Parts: sequence; C-alpha cells; structure tokens
Amino acid sequence: MPQPTKGPRLGGSPAHQRLILANLATALFQHGRITTTEAKARRLRPYAERLITKAKRGDLHNRREILKVIRDKGVVHRLIEEIGPFYADRNGGYTRITKTLPRKGDNAPMAVIELIQQKTVTDEANRARRAAASQATQSAPATEATATEETAADQPVSEETVAAAGQPQPTDAEAIEEAEAATAPASDAEESAGAEAKAEDASDKDDKGTEKA
Repeated sequence: MPQPTKGPRLGGSPAHQRLILANLATALFQHGRITTTEAKARRLRPYAERLITKAKRGDLHNRREILKVIRDKGVVHRLIEEIGPFYADRNGGYTRITKTLPRKGDNAPMAVIELIQQKTVTDEANRARRAAASQATQSAPATEATATEETAADQPVSEETVAAAGQPQPTDAEAIEEAEAATAPASDAEESAGAEAKAEDASDKDDKGTEKA
C-alpha cells in the first residue's frame, strides 16, 4: 500500500489529486507563474522541482517520465530545451512562493508560485570561478614550456663551449694514446737520471782506485 501524503488531499481521490498537480505544473511551465491557493502551491513546489530535475538530465528515460505527467508536448519541449538548461548550475530551489491577499468569497489564503528567472550572485561567482580554474589548468603546461625555453635562451654561452661544440670529440683509442704519450716523457726522464747517477758512481770509484794506487 502506498504511503499517503501529509496533510489533506487536494481532490476527492488520489487520481484527482494527481490530475490537479499535473495541470498546475503544466500551467506553471507554460506561463512561468500562477496564482493558486497556498496549500496547492506548497504541494506543487516539490512536484514541479522534481520534473525540472528530470528535464536537466534530458535523456530518453526522463523525457518519458515527464510525458507520463505532462500531456502537452509543447510544454515538455520547453521544459527540456529551455527551463532545464537554465537551471544547470543550480541544485534545487527552482521555484518561489509569495503569499498574497486572501481570496474574496471564502477568504482562502492565496499565493503566487513562480519559476526563478534571475541568476543569483553565488551562481555567477561559481561559474566564473570554474571558468578561471579551467583556463588556468589549460594554460599552465604551455606557460611552463615557454618559460623553460626563455630561460635556456637567456643563459650566456661561453667561447669554450662553442669551441668544444665545433671540435670533434676524441674516441677511446685516441684518449689512451694521448695518456701514454703524456706519461712517456716522465719515464724517459727517470731512465736518463738513473743512467747519469750510475755513471757518476762509476767515475767516483775510478777516482778512488787511482788515488790508492
């Protein structure tokens, strides 16, 4: 058994209540604002906002769910193509209820329920913030690459670096030959020094032998 809604029923039966809400929602989406009793306006508000939420999704399933309630295809088209996208940045609170003077005759409390047509400052600020963040995210890689290129271009290049870049680099065999050539004069000098020392020792020994004789 379905759970009954809070408060008194708007019609004589549940079917009558559903038809009343469907007709009120159709008039609201068609004209933007309607005047009705306060009780009907309060019951219509969540009913209409659920339909707007379905229109924001806009897929085939939600379109068919809306068509189950609203029979006017022109109103359904306006709801999905115009009203839904208008509230794309707004999470709920699509309607406003304003109390008016009581109705003459039975003194019933009356109210005006309307769709909010103005963009709030918070919505505009959030949209601007998201746009700025997306632009910053897209421009960050390009800015970093440009800064790296400019830094590399601004650094001075020394003459030694240019000369080294223009000369061919030696191979491993050439490097080994250069190292051996650098160490060769030192070994030759050591050998010549050793030969001279031996010659001096031999001459000293000859002098000493001559003196003894």
